Amino acid sequence: MIHYSLVCENRHAFDAWFKNAAAFDQQVEMGIVTCPICSTHNVQKSIMAPAVARSGEDRSRPETPPPQLPRTGDKSGEKMTFSAGHPQQAQLRDALRQLRDALTSEADYVGDRFATEARKIHFHEVEARGIYGEATRDEVNDLVEDGIEFMPLPQIPEDHN
Repeated sequence: MIHYSLVCENRHAFDAWFKNAAAFDQQVEMGIVTCPICSTHNVQKSIMAPAVARSGEDRSRPETPPPQLPRTGDKSGEKMTFSAGHPQQAQLRDALRQLRDALTSEADYVGDRFATEARKIHFHEVEARGIYGEATRDEVNDLVEDGIEFMPLPQIPEDHN
């Protein structure tokens, strides 16, 4: 893993982790790397402190990997970028919370039966209705393969506290 300090054309600074330097170059070229503040694709490496080689004893201790969020069916290995302390974060969290509340207020919570219930609705075995719940990675992959449409609900940082 390689850590880069990045900056966008609007001078927003942020950090990101990549598999290697080539992965960074490829993702920038594809327009995958975006500024988490203004969403521009025009980003470049910022000035960074050099990595200092550790002595023999320290070298055996692995570096702490970057924080990871739970992944759904995505296996592409692409990294997400994050921002902290930006004034718009509270507004974004509120908007995500309102969106999630709007989606769940008119839907039935089915818990870990989500994949089963989604399949029944898709194949017209039960009356169509909005549902939400949890599914395993394998269940999500099976739903995708079967052409059953669904979407993850927005998660808010405090959901995991």
